Amino acid sequence: MSKKGNMKARVADTQDLREMLTNKKESERIEGLKIVISQMTEGKDVGILFGEVLQCVATPNIDAKKLAYLYIMNYAKTQQDNATRAVQAFLRDSNDPNPIIRALAIRTMGAIRVPKVTQELYNPLQKALKDQDPYVRKTAAMCVAKLYFLNQEECVRQGFVNTLKELIFDSNHVVVANALAALNEINSMSEKHDVFEVTSENYNILLTALNKCANEWGQVIILDTISKYVPENVQIAESICEQVSPRLKAANSAVVLAAVKLILVLLPHLSEQNASLYLKKIAPPLGTLMSASKAYEIQYVALRNIRLILQKCKDLLVNDVKIFYCKYNDPLYIKIEKLEIIVALANKDNIKEILSEFVDYSQMGDVEFVRKAVRALGRCAIKLENVANQCITTLVDLINTKVNYIVQEAIVVIRDIFRRYPNRYEKVIGTLCENLDSLDEPEAKAAMIWIIGEYSDRITNVADLLQMFLETFQEEDINVQLQLLTATVKSFLKASLEDQDVLQNLFTMCTESDNPDLRDRGLFYWRLLAHDPELAKEMVCSEKPVIKDDSEELDQAVLVKLIPHIGSLASLLHKPPEVFVSSLKAQAGGFNFKNLETLGEEFSSDEEDDIQINTQPANTKSLLDFGDAAPAQPTTAPAQQAPQQQSVMSLFDNLNTTTPSQSTPAQPVQQQQNIYATLYGQPTQPVQQQPALFATPGVQTQATPAQPQQTNKPAVDLSFLGI
Repeated sequence: MSKKGNMKARVADTQDLREMLTNKKESERIEGLKIVISQMTEGKDVGILFGEVLQCVATPNIDAKKLAYLYIMNYAKTQQDNATRAVQAFLRDSNDPNPIIRALAIRTMGAIRVPKVTQELYNPLQKALKDQDPYVRKTAAMCVAKLYFLNQEECVRQGFVNTLKELIFDSNHVVVANALAALNEINSMSEKHDVFEVTSENYNILLTALNKCANEWGQVIILDTISKYVPENVQIAESICEQVSPRLKAANSAVVLAAVKLILVLLPHLSEQNASLYLKKIAPPLGTLMSASKAYEIQYVALRNIRLILQKCKDLLVNDVKIFYCKYNDPLYIKIEKLEIIVALANKDNIKEILSEFVDYSQMGDVEFVRKAVRALGRCAIKLENVANQCITTLVDLINTKVNYIVQEAIVVIRDIFRRYPNRYEKVIGTLCENLDSLDEPEAKAAMIWIIGEYSDRITNVADLLQMFLETFQEEDINVQLQLLTATVKSFLKASLEDQDVLQNLFTMCTESDNPDLRDRGLFYWRLLAHDPELAKEMVCSEKPVIKDDSEELDQAVLVKLIPHIGSLASLLHKPPEVFVSSLKAQAGGFNFKNLETLGEEFSSDEEDDIQINTQPANTKSLLDFGDAAPAQPTTAPAQQAPQQQSVMSLFDNLNTTTPSQSTPAQPVQQQQNIYATLYGQPTQPVQQQPALFATPGVQTQATPAQPQQTNKPAVDLSFLGI
């Protein structure tokens, strides 16, 4: 039986552990401590053995001390009285001749958040900060940051922060790195963030420590600290970049990213010639960083940072686009990041190779990745106008493959290309219409319907195409329904749809729908057509703004915040730290759980006068008031009516008054529910007759006295409507 199996077999209960911890043989005590720590890490409660473990602290064996200290740190919070009993052992070990034991005692006391233990830490920590051994000094430096977190005022009063600043000039580079890490942590916890700053007096010290530091973690700390320095002139900035540039060839990815970040931060302070020189220097390390590592996690971090860097330096890796081509065995999240970078690097010189690569991707078995590749192809067309023809040709070839999901994604992409280049590629509409039967996804259907409505005046059988979708209108997704409603109205206004019953039936279905968006849009189009067809055509058939591919671009203000955080979690998420770090969120005015009660008190104590309440008379028009209910009698003399304006808002105002050219209000449709009546101010009595097509909803259509014929006839013939 192995030693480990024998050890587990011997442990039957707590009594056995007590005997092992109090055994005279040191090997038995160490074995008992290992079992206790093992059970503690498994989640078992072994706090009852605190007294026995505390006796093991007196052993001269370093391994036994480490295990005993680890146990004390874990149970000190729940057993503060017992933890206080260990103070004498800590003080004794802090004066031990062995520097490892001295550092171990300081580290343990700093990790125990018990007030009595913290008070006893002050004197040993003062000695440790000035200890002859650098190992003790670097450990004490980190302990100052922990003490500052527990008691900021006392930490400053005892002079620990000033002593920590002096360690920056220490002869040992590891001590300097730990001191910088502690000062950065303290600086983030302080209110004014002015505890430590890199100046012209100490940046040379940091650069010297960087050149001597063999610890990769220490190099990252030093580089991050220097990146916060604002050089006074171009010469200082160039000197820093020159001394940092060798770190671009480091084997550690964190060091490379830290060096890249520092150079990018200093770019505005360099001359134009040197700026372009250092940009060329950081390009190869970024490519190597992604391709050299076999770990997908490191590749993902590198790709996310490269995407961020490319938004600042767009042409940085334009000649190295091939290293971002996807491999068949790459995980999906790696492929997606590579696609984004390929689109960002696409230009007229490499687009032919990129399109060929995208076509190869469309033949892969991963459906989601194929969709992403087709969409990336369309984004290249939107981004580069001079290669849009090549992209359209490639998309048509993909549609001709008749692969269902490729066809549907290609139609969505072509819809976006039509928005980017209107009236340029209508020749492909015929190819799209040949694949209507294969559409079964809401987004693809909505895209195809938009194309039909937008170019209805150039499609001969537009009524048949729309009828195909109208047959299943009730079962379609809401986005498809909304798009179909708009496309049908467009076709009617462009005189492409001659069967008015189709539009009448569609309006009826929309206004009886339970979905408020669909119902409101149907009512809006209905009233708009009834009021002014010319205005309706001007609004519905207006030119659409040209789109551009900026879906993956960050706001410039956000980008400026993220560049100094390259290599951190912020660059991975592409979000500033104050978005996801609670302490920074509170400083930025966001929500902090620690300040929940305070926020609640502040909210409840707000002055009520700060909230402006509208106390105007009830005769103010409401956007939801269509004038279907009987108008209220005014209590005061009405004001003089302003001149009528031909605007969208006036449509609803005009419906509230009865003129010779309008009809008197009637009762609404019986199918409308009480909630509908509440929204639109209508009673729920049944009607006696149905309104005519395009008559204003809720308005009767009885004959009115003949009016003089208008000189300006609408472009759309609405004579069959009786309007």
